Amino acid sequence: MSSIIQQLINGVILGSVYALLALGYTMIYGIIKLINFAHGDVYMLGAYFGYFFIRVMHLNLFIALILSMAICSVLGMLIEFIAYRPLRHSPRIAVLISALGVSFFLQNGMSYLYGSDKRAFPQAIETTQYHFGALQISNIQIIIVTTAVALMILLHLIVKRTKMGRAMRAVSADEEAAILMGINVSRTISFTFAIGSALAAAGGVLIGLYYNNIDPLMGMTPGIKAFVAAVLGGIGIIPGAALGGWLIGILETMAQAVGLSNYKDAIVYAILIIILLLKPTGILGKNKREKV
Repeated sequence: MSSIIQQLINGVILGSVYALLALGYTMIYGIIKLINFAHGDVYMLGAYFGYFFIRVMHLNLFIALILSMAICSVLGMLIEFIAYRPLRHSPRIAVLISALGVSFFLQNGMSYLYGSDKRAFPQAIETTQYHFGALQISNIQIIIVTTAVALMILLHLIVKRTKMGRAMRAVSADEEAAILMGINVSRTISFTFAIGSALAAAGGVLIGLYYNNIDPLMGMTPGIKAFVAAVLGGIGIIPGAALGGWLIGILETMAQAVGLSNYKDAIVYAILIIILLLKPTGILGKNKREKV
């Protein structure tokens, strides 16, 4: 029983990072119905910026985290402006191809500039283990969960309590009606990309601290898993993305616990197929009528 509880704890910690990534996917999809496949690579850039600020600039973890989030939010807006905005009224396949192109550009660009080898992420905080009977948890794990939850709460307050949050909800519900109400749709979409990219950057810094290494391709697999988490919880639904992230993290650690670590990725994708077959709208999603 203690082993199962320990794996649940580990799953929640890993799932917290997936949840941060999934939130970006689900917000962007909710606004412009786009699957931003470059989102995982923004997560990778966040990890590299965190590496730079801690290793080179000798800043503490939280300042490095905030600066990485700020820079990646600007990069997110830049990606939207260059790669997506000109194709906003183009066929969906054109936007999808553009997203894949941005993803490969960021991956190969970082490999060219900094090499494809793994880099040891600097340990900005000394690791301390806390024992509760047979269970153990580290201060790093506590920081990851508390930071992720704090960012989710902050996102909830932004979406529910601010003028820009109301604009995001209006554009998501009906873009044409939002325009008639005087909402600047382009600015709202850019803000959404900024928030999503900042959350991805936070996930990148936290996972670098957790696993102690980073590389230019580190965003590929977590990015796809976060997309699965967003679909599992209900794509376009913010609480669903958080729920899906935690569920995927728990499923992955449980697969490792029962000796299926070589198949953990396959299990995640199998869950996606099952969800799409049984409940395509996800756990918290609801069927909606669409005008033809």
